[in-house]
Amino acid sequence: MERHSGSLKSVLAFYKFFEIRNTAELREDLLKLGASLELKGTVLVAHEGLNSTLAGNKENLDRFSAYLVERFGDFPFKWSVADESNEVFFRFKVKIKSEIVTMGIDGLNMEVGGTHVSAEEWNDLLLDPEVIVVDARNDYETDIGSFPGAVIPGTTNFREFPGWADQKLDPKKNKRVAMFCTGGIRCEKASSYLLNQGFENVYQLDGGILQYLEDTQSEESRWNGECFVFDQRVSVNAQLEQGQYKQCYACRHPLSKEELASPDFEHGVSCPHCIDRTSEERR
Repeated sequence: MERHSGSLKSVLAFYKFFEIRNTAELREDLLKLGASLELKGTVLVAHEGLNSTLAGNKENLDRFSAYLVERFGDFPFKWSVADESNEVFFRFKVKIKSEIVTMGIDGLNMEVGGTHVSAEEWNDLLLDPEVIVVDARNDYETDIGSFPGAVIPGTTNFREFPGWADQKLDPKKNKRVAMFCTGGIRCEKASSYLLNQGFENVYQLDGGILQYLEDTQSEESRWNGECFVFDQRVSVNAQLEQGQYKQCYACRHPLSKEELASPDFEHGVSCPHCIDRTSEERR
């Protein structure tokens, strides 16, 4: 779907759960390839798979993604764009981690996962009164956009999600649970966690919000607001182009133009969201 024009650079996001035995060897291979293609961003490598967002020349990103497909099979690649003047990322890194998205639950059976649904199917779930829709993202993400009627956990990091689910969701009462997140990766683990806890019907938005925006025309979209992204763009709009928000370096919360003009905002120090909980010493 062609939506972009003007002077823009390409951004590629992807993840995949699969067994990686030699993470150190793969790290070296990806470091060499990414450097040769002049890409910027971070690739996370763990025994459970890969997770990354990269920026660069579209042709070079195509070459990087083709290498991954040739070596490891299909990936759910998601494309977006950034203003040419935006660095998006400042360097290229490949990091070895214990998890590609940190939930902190040992022994989670990732072979059991939620039912992936398309954008059209997702719209039907949003209208179903028997379905509880859960936004699996953190509070600073949900504040600038979400789907109507979604339950907002209010978590500050993904490690808090299992505890929230244990307190707020009940497999006997919540017969059908639908979850969404930015690109889909957190829902992979969140849905597996719920299914391992006895929930029977768990759905997840395939490819997350980014894929939904790519697949949905504006007149069909139920999305409200902008989508937080973990790079220098801060957010993307419904056209997957760089959004209006900047970011507070103290608390990471996205800031609107009005919040940037607030007397509580001081660059690199505080913003209206964190000034009351930031000590003078911390500032």
